[in-house]
Amino acid sequence: MYRLARTGGTPELLRGLARRADGWAGILDADGTLLQAVAGNVHLPAHEAADLAARAARELTVRGASSYALDADGRAALLFPMERNHRNLPPDPSRHDGTSSDRGFVDRSSPDRAPLDGASGKHGPVVAVVAPGPMPEGLPTLLADAVMPLGLSWAAESVERKRRRVDLAESRGREAVLHLLMTGQLSIAHQVAGALRPRLPDPVRVCVVECSGNRRDEVARICADASGGRTWIVRCPVYARHLILIVPADEEAEERIPESGRTLGLAIADLVDDCVVGVSEEVRLPDTATAYQQAFHALAVARGLPGRHARFGAMPEPALLVGAAGASWADALLAPLLNHLPRRSQDPNSQELSATVSSWLAFSSHATQHLKIHRNTLAARLKFVGELLDLDLNRVEDQATVDLALRIRATPMLHRPAAKVPTEAGGNAEPLDMVLRLPGVQDWAAQQVRLLAEAGPAGEETLRIWLRCEAQLSLTAAELGISVTGVRKRLTRLEAVLRRSLLRTPSARYDLWLAFRAADLATT
Repeated sequence: MYRLARTGGTPELLRGLARRADGWAGILDADGTLLQAVAGNVHLPAHEAADLAARAARELTVRGASSYALDADGRAALLFPMERNHRNLPPDPSRHDGTSSDRGFVDRSSPDRAPLDGASGKHGPVVAVVAPGPMPEGLPTLLADAVMPLGLSWAAESVERKRRRVDLAESRGREAVLHLLMTGQLSIAHQVAGALRPRLPDPVRVCVVECSGNRRDEVARICADASGGRTWIVRCPVYARHLILIVPADEEAEERIPESGRTLGLAIADLVDDCVVGVSEEVRLPDTATAYQQAFHALAVARGLPGRHARFGAMPEPALLVGAAGASWADALLAPLLNHLPRRSQDPNSQELSATVSSWLAFSSHATQHLKIHRNTLAARLKFVGELLDLDLNRVEDQATVDLALRIRATPMLHRPAAKVPTEAGGNAEPLDMVLRLPGVQDWAAQQVRLLAEAGPAGEETLRIWLRCEAQLSLTAAELGISVTGVRKRLTRLEAVLRRSLLRTPSARYDLWLAFRAADLATT
């Protein structure tokens, strides 16, 4: 029994008891709830044995007995509380000369026994054995001997189950804080984070660590040790192999790790042989969502580097270049969404709808995991948002438009009264085109297009066709006359040139569409 406890724990011990009894063995709560069971006799129905043991367990609670025998329909049940004095053996029902009651129970109470913790009248789990009558000789002694190892195994497993629940609750709490930061709800994020450690830093850098296999928990511990416990570590709810680190951007915590003199991202890449790390620029805490996308793009670059580590290259953010005119355009475009009032209390409000479309633009179908909603709920919300904005969210053009507007809205410095967007004579131009004609945006677009020069004309052609085909690989392959694998390889090479992620979300496809559109406007 002690060998079984060391090697298999509770299930193996119960299986051994069931074999010796040629019947059924299990653990029940005091109210008769079955906690764990093993059947060792196919001719003894498990559900009938469990029901028989449950009735005996409830009777045990009512009468205050420390052991109980039951004989009904040719079956016998024997129970023994797991927290009782194990030196007192339960009686052997095969030697009882009394008669059973109308209910089929034979009382085997020992009122003098008490729980080990000294509390009277309280019963914890009980171990039960049900066997075809008459019960095998010596089974009560075996059951009494089994209670101690069973109790130890069950207690250890209960502690482990509770630890896992606590770990899951903490992980979900950290995930909730990340979601609040991504949606700009800083005050609530600080309140939730106050119950966890460490405190949210400001300013920050965001690192995305890609782990191999099932090593995410191990890498999380390494990250915590390497940063001295000052890093906010979140298991990514979207990608099962990713860790998201919110790192203090001060010199002690991010720039130099104690005893190593290395940055945190480089230290993790060195400590874990097969992980890849992408690091964002330094940002204020309200810009955590932007920093995450930067780190994700850097991760795409790091996969192709020997050091498996990359920092996001300095690149202007188009939302910062549009000025007052762009802020006015974004407010006007999103007004139907931002001013939406749900007709029913259970319908999503404007904030929930905005968070849904933002998550979908960032993570595509993985938004269901990020938001913890069903895919049908996601589809219904996106359809409703498209109707509110009078846009087709299945088109990359409209996706890029909404993405830019949401990013402009998320830039606090642009939330101020602004001049109206200028229009050309005749008013035939689309408002987005007028924003893309702004000098700062034109410079940004030219810089994006120049990056493609390294890839040659074929690189720009591939990207333009890919975007025109709504970022669908099969349609792009058909138009280019190559295989889907060939298109994927081209885009992977372009990721290294642009230092941005294209194939996996968050993707740079929206910025590229805006850059190409702005560049085309400059030539017309």
